[in-house]
Amino acid sequence: MNLHQLRFVREAVRQNYNLTDAAKALFTSQPGVSKAIIELEEELGVDIFTRHGKRIRGLTEPGRLVLSSVELIMQEIDSLKRIGKEYAAQDSGSFTIATTHTQARYTLPKVVQAFMVKFPKVRLSLLQGNPQQIAEMVQRDQADLCIATESIAGVTGLVTLPCYQWEHVVVVPPDHPLLRTRQPTLEEIAAFPIITYDGAFAGRSKIDHAFSLRGLKLDVLLEAIDADVIKTYVELGMGIGIIAGMAFDAERDKNLRAIPVGHLFGMNVSRVAVKQGAYLRSYIYTFIELLTPTLNRKLIEQAMSGEKENYEL
Repeated sequence: MNLHQLRFVREAVRQNYNLTDAAKALFTSQPGVSKAIIELEEELGVDIFTRHGKRIRGLTEPGRLVLSSVELIMQEIDSLKRIGKEYAAQDSGSFTIATTHTQARYTLPKVVQAFMVKFPKVRLSLLQGNPQQIAEMVQRDQADLCIATESIAGVTGLVTLPCYQWEHVVVVPPDHPLLRTRQPTLEEIAAFPIITYDGAFAGRSKIDHAFSLRGLKLDVLLEAIDADVIKTYVELGMGIGIIAGMAFDAERDKNLRAIPVGHLFGMNVSRVAVKQGAYLRSYIYTFIELLTPTLNRKLIEQAMSGEKENYEL
């Protein structure tokens, strides 16, 4: 048994059981991958994959257990490599953050700026996607951590911790009738066309749920993942916007007014998640501490070790 065999098994699954694609991803030959997998199966005494002719189609029952062990072994190997790299160069390396557009555009700029001042030699990458996509990036070791609102909580294989709370705001033109009341009702909001987030982003589920509970039909004129897009169409007079409070800046958005609506849609919690059992370089702990004052290295390490503390805000 060797590490090459384990890598081939893992990559075969990641490439949807296509050994040609697995070989390309690992810069080797397809016959070599196939031969190594067969040799591993013979050594273990079980079939890892189901087959149709010479093609593999899926995992057998023991194959699922083998894959689980392979993932753990390869994760430990990756951690050993990262430990060596960190101690060879404690203030340099790569750091990949997976996040949603809202976090990348409105929350992270100041945090990233402060981080880069502390660690100018670190190569920082930002990957964007919806909550499911960014969680998968961390699960597959394509990113060191991910940041999103509540949707990433409870994802298998991730340790998820709360960063900060925020509420939605309704954005309207300066002369809009909703500005005549401090706390608009759902009925008052429902009287206008709505421009808001796509269903997978920025607490949209809470918005839909609030209207559904009251039996109100939500007239969504336009959905977007970008609050700037939402605000642009509100400025054109096409409807009222519902966006994350962090996405409104009174100085920048001079043609709009914001009405806090946390009393209608509740508070939202943005979270940071890392892979269970992953080795985190010291500067990643520093980044998380810059992101939220509620977390520190000790708390993060406790959570990663499986201690069942309540880390809610």
